[in-house]
Amino acid sequence: MLELPESVSITGDRDRLMQVFRNLVDNIKYTDPGGRVTLSLANEANRDLASVCVSDTGRGIPADDLPRVFERFYRVDKSRSRQVDARQPGVGLGLAIASEIVRARNSRIDVESIPAVGTRFTVTLPRNPSGSGEL
Repeated sequence: MLELPESVSITGDRDRLMQVFRNLVDNIKYTDPGGRVTLSLANEANRDLASVCVSDTGRGIPADDLPRVFERFYRVDKSRSRQVDARQPGVGLGLAIASEIVRARNSRIDVESIPAVGTRFTVTLPRNPSGSGEL
């Protein structure tokens, strides 16, 4: 599902933005068939910022693992990850790369999750970044 308001725009490096959101959406592999993934874009109360949320109805992430999900090579559940790897391999770099791209532009990426309910990643970006115009 895609939820977009009419008047939100984000200026930035298209390739980097696509990489960030591709890496977040790639976690769809942890959502069971029939589950739901939603991508939404909204203005923040501070009109200079916009938030992009990628949420799913997947397995969720235990609270103890949340502080580490943006670390390189970190996998929440190694045994369960091997089962997923048979369908779509991964080494635990997607979220780390997304985080590094976002933070390099002094923007923010946050995660909220409830096991067995789902996960939401929120990327808060400047609508019109100063300087080079890149994310």
